[in-house]
Amino acid sequence: MNENLFASFMIPVMLGIPITTLIIMFPTMLFPTPNRLINNRMIAIQQWLTKLASKQLMITHNPKGQTWSLMLISLFLFIASTNLLGMLPHSFTPTTQLSMNLGMAIPLWAGTVFVGFRNKTKMSLAHLLPLGTPTFLIPMLVMIETISLFIQPLALAVRLTANITAGHLLLHLIGSTTLALMSINLFTALITFTILTLLVILEFAVALIQAYVFTLLVSLYLQDNT
Repeated sequence: MNENLFASFMIPVMLGIPITTLIIMFPTMLFPTPNRLINNRMIAIQQWLTKLASKQLMITHNPKGQTWSLMLISLFLFIASTNLLGMLPHSFTPTTQLSMNLGMAIPLWAGTVFVGFRNKTKMSLAHLLPLGTPTFLIPMLVMIETISLFIQPLALAVRLTANITAGHLLLHLIGSTTLALMSINLFTALITFTILTLLVILEFAVALIQAYVFTLLVSLYLQDNT
């Protein structure tokens, strides 16, 4: 394993050129377009999971919100596949970079807010002031609600970055501890290896859950504005 604790979060470079773009584009190869009457098991499982996620995300949306279904499902598949590929040894996880997560969160959040102000201007403005607010509290509450509105994309990005980064750091630390203990105490090393195995299983679940949470929150923002 790497000596540097944060080496796995460094942007990979080949011949002095960052290859982050190639890594980001790679997950699209895992979802081929089916062109056969009877698909294989892998494509059938992918289609089943896609339909299940689509149903869960779009069931509460009106027809205007359902027009975003393709974008939301693509977002879910991209984040989930990127997180899972980052679990491979000596790999790079783009979702550990706050800049990338902000690059996904800000445009999607801005799009939902723009849709809300375009289609439901009065209701969108009414969200900035709770009903029954005393007159002397109106300026303060409008300011607080506006700040909370602009914090939403930052919270989206930071949540995804923090969860994926924390999991990878914990795997790195426990893996390094297991290697160090193998030459000291084999029984203790076996215990830490068991913990590492359970943690890897947990991280696979977290990779999918965080992708779903990110997409679900964008879906909820859209639902409030359509």
